[in-house]
Amino acid sequence: RRMLSVVVRGARAAAFVRERARPGDLITFAPSWIDPVGRLHLGEHLSLEDAGRADAARYARVWVLSIRDASSADVAGERPALTSRLDGILVRRYDRTAAVIVEDAARSLPTAQVTGDVASGPQVVLAEVGFTPRRCVQVVPAAGGAVRITFPRFALGSQLVAYAGLADVFTRRDIREPGRLELELAGQVIAARELGVDDGWVRLQARTTPGVAELTVIARAPSPRAHRRQICFAVESRR
Repeated sequence: RRMLSVVVRGARAAAFVRERARPGDLITFAPSWIDPVGRLHLGEHLSLEDAGRADAARYARVWVLSIRDASSADVAGERPALTSRLDGILVRRYDRTAAVIVEDAARSLPTAQVTGDVASGPQVVLAEVGFTPRRCVQVVPAAGGAVRITFPRFALGSQLVAYAGLADVFTRRDIREPGRLELELAGQVIAARELGVDDGWVRLQARTTPGVAELTVIARAPSPRAHRRQICFAVESRR
């Protein structure tokens, strides 16, 4: 019943945003359970890349449509440039300086060298991680093994930002062993994180010096019981 109420009330808010949105804007919804309703009204403004984004840093304008005054992690701590309330739907627009992406591991995957204990992948997919769609590189290391994905000449900015998580709710339910992701720059590990089945989409980052260097992403399934451990990651260098 509450979902039907949101569907009925959302038409005016959607029209308000549709009239004002520009190409390249990100449109999001809060709380997360109203996302399907938001897509029903404004899905033509949401590409698969938008839906599967690592985060919202690359967007200069972000619209948040919410009920019950819910907030969005995409704009945490920011002040809206525009606020309007229509039929109980709170519409806020946030204007900010967008991050400049220097290189994206998913786009550069064809240049990568893959070694190690590979059960499947790596490949760019739209996967479910933490009950949210994510555009990511997915790889399945052999149980107890590790896969090294090396980008020989990865362009760097001032920081390297990565997100990672375990894909597929059914595999997470049946196989409780964690995975692990490590970022290795010029032979040195600069960030690492264990990936638990309940962790969702977690962030790793490190400061870097602009230039070109060898970047290796290491995906591990440390336990011999970690069969079909689907590790998904996104890595971007940002100016």
